[in-house]
Amino acid sequence: MSDLVAIAQESRIAALSLAESSEECRNNALTAIAEALTRHQEEIFKANQQDCDKAAGVIPPALYARLQLKESKLKSAIQGIYDLIRLPDPLGHVSLLRELDTDLILERVSCPLGVIGVIFEARPEALIQIATLAIKSGNAVILKGGKEAIHSCNILTQIIQNALQTAGVNPKTVQLLTTREEINALLSLDEYVDLIIPRGSNQFVRYIQENTRIPVIGHADGICHLYIDAEADLQQAISITVDSKTQYPAACNAIETLLIHKAVAKEFLPPIAAALREKGVTIRGDAATREIIEAEEATELDWQTEYCDLILSIRVVDSLQEAIDHINRYGSKHTDAIVTNNRENAEKFLNLVDSAGVYHNCSTRFADGFRYGFGAEVGISTQKTPPRGPVGLEGLVTYKYKLRGKGHIVADYAENRRRFTHKDLL
Repeated sequence: MSDLVAIAQESRIAALSLAESSEECRNNALTAIAEALTRHQEEIFKANQQDCDKAAGVIPPALYARLQLKESKLKSAIQGIYDLIRLPDPLGHVSLLRELDTDLILERVSCPLGVIGVIFEARPEALIQIATLAIKSGNAVILKGGKEAIHSCNILTQIIQNALQTAGVNPKTVQLLTTREEINALLSLDEYVDLIIPRGSNQFVRYIQENTRIPVIGHADGICHLYIDAEADLQQAISITVDSKTQYPAACNAIETLLIHKAVAKEFLPPIAAALREKGVTIRGDAATREIIEAEEATELDWQTEYCDLILSIRVVDSLQEAIDHINRYGSKHTDAIVTNNRENAEKFLNLVDSAGVYHNCSTRFADGFRYGFGAEVGISTQKTPPRGPVGLEGLVTYKYKLRGKGHIVADYAENRRRFTHKDLL
């Protein structure tokens, strides 16, 4: 515990230093990281292969897919850093400028959170995304990756810390925890850590929320839905269904349930099922579905399950409202989509489905900070209060009120010697 306190104290010092750094300084650090990751690709792949060799046949296929850091993933993560560099500085943005009285001026200014603790799954490129977002937003970060990715996380952290040192930034800005026992210790450090972001199973996220006084944001399950409306285009329905399920089935924004209106079920289900089976998808269906296509029987548990695999449950519904009700009952408030050419139906779906992301005629796989133009994301939040959805830079900053006066005192206003002007200056 004493070692972790020391780590947290180092992170706090690094965060204070980074908070007062210039945008140029932080962007230079990000450039150094991108260049270092490019130079050390072979070392990264070698470390990742060690993790993959050890995990092969031991962990589920979906988790193994996340663990693999192939060239395309690393290239995408590095490109994400350059995209992040091009984004506007999230710090020092004045969102309110108000004269309270003559020479008494109030500002609301964006500033870093401080120290962020991120506990994430065995997905090495997530470490790159999280660390660089923290740096751009002026925060220090304490990382804890999945044990399956220990070699990958170690080499990535070393490369990032060395790059920070080269760029003149405190390398303790990014620190890595390596044991599960350190998680509970981290949760007790509310004196030093300002925010916890857990990424993992529903049970794990709830455990984190219930065992810390530190604010927590994040999502647990990613039970996403696609609804094929009575007025959908068949080719769009097939294409969007296949992409939403199979483009990367281990992702939290892949669909787990397909809902289809009864009016088009007999026409649409056979070609959709054929396209899914070509991609190796196992289909589970309700009674109405199994009257039309061959499928395993779907149970109540299936509507509540995040498969993260090539498995899809299908249900035939009587109406748009029934689809909305199903999603609001079983969904995880992550991302849900409708395929329809009826604009009124689309708007009703977008307005009434209670999720962070609601889409019309496009794949749920777009729910991603990189694809939204955020540079990357530290996770996806399904809570109602901000930040919601992919958490990029805007989710890692807060604000403070700066008030500048010339000897003003409240007594003058309480005794009516002076009056507030409350004049907005922006």
